[in-house]
Amino acid sequence: MPASDSASAATKALAKAKIPHVLHSYDHDPSNHHFGDEGAAKLGFDPSIMLKTLVVELVPSGKLAVAVVPVSRQLDLKAFASAVGAKKVAMADPAAAERATGYIVGGISPLGQKKRLPICIDESVLGQPRVLVSGGRRGLSVELSPSNLVTVTGAVTAKISC
Repeated sequence: MPASDSASAATKALAKAKIPHVLHSYDHDPSNHHFGDEGAAKLGFDPSIMLKTLVVELVPSGKLAVAVVPVSRQLDLKAFASAVGAKKVAMADPAAAERATGYIVGGISPLGQKKRLPICIDESVLGQPRVLVSGGRRGLSVELSPSNLVTVTGAVTAKISC
């Protein structure tokens, strides 16, 4: 794929940080709203290494944070709240998530976000040799090591999925 086709804030952040990565693209079906499952199926990767990026609102402050968990699992809101030091959390309004990250839902990446939000990555992925996250748009995934993902995002890790 030509460099101009792959450039996004996410890929630019990886290039700037000199993080080794591989891009994977696929034709996104606009009628499919299960973005992570679609990516895993179309790219042929196990859903346990395909990660979804979820924007969460801390209650009552209204501040936003990011959870990164395998597509094959669900975010445990109580565990996430504990991991980020909040009393309670709720899924963020999609429009607020898009404004804060600079990405559209289904293409939200933990990399290169417009506003740097606190990020927590599920510890279940740390033993994997590689993981895939959104490359900043629907139909684009970035493959990298979990340790590099933690480093480049400044994330903390915790058991936040079930």
